[in-house]
Amino acid sequence: MELNNLRDNPGSRLKFKRLGRGIGSGKGKTSGRGVKGQKAREGVSLNGFEGGQLPIYRRLPKRGFTNIFRQEYAPVNIGAIAKAIAAGRIDGSAPITEMVLKDAGLMRGGKIAGARLLAMGVITTAVHITVSGASATAVAAIEAAGGTVTTTVASKAAAEAPAA
Repeated sequence: MELNNLRDNPGSRLKFKRLGRGIGSGKGKTSGRGVKGQKAREGVSLNGFEGGQLPIYRRLPKRGFTNIFRQEYAPVNIGAIAKAIAAGRIDGSAPITEMVLKDAGLMRGGKIAGARLLAMGVITTAVHITVSGASATAVAAIEAAGGTVTTTVASKAAAEAPAA
């Protein structure tokens, strides 16, 4: 077997259809496009056009909306924080803020409003973390290791609870 003997499998490549080469070819004159009009021309863009009938995208009701004020939070797992501390990317004895997490490469994404701490993984180091939000399980895991979690954004449950 040599490189000059390599060939495609028979039938794997279709033969190019030569258009406009005389009426005897079967694809001459109008080249299979019928007669004149917009569809016979090059660069036709008729997506959604239904011949004057109201198009389906205008007949169907529109639903929902996009909230332009939505806040996106980057998920940060406690296991990832533990690995970063072990690797020396984060100083476990100093307070950990969202800027420290971003510098360590644990927060990814363009338009993010902050970090949300999640409980995937295990942490044994006593750390003091300040983030936008945290799950109850993550807070319990960090407090069990001797650390503290401070959140900067009020949770929905705290906001809905009546003031005493």
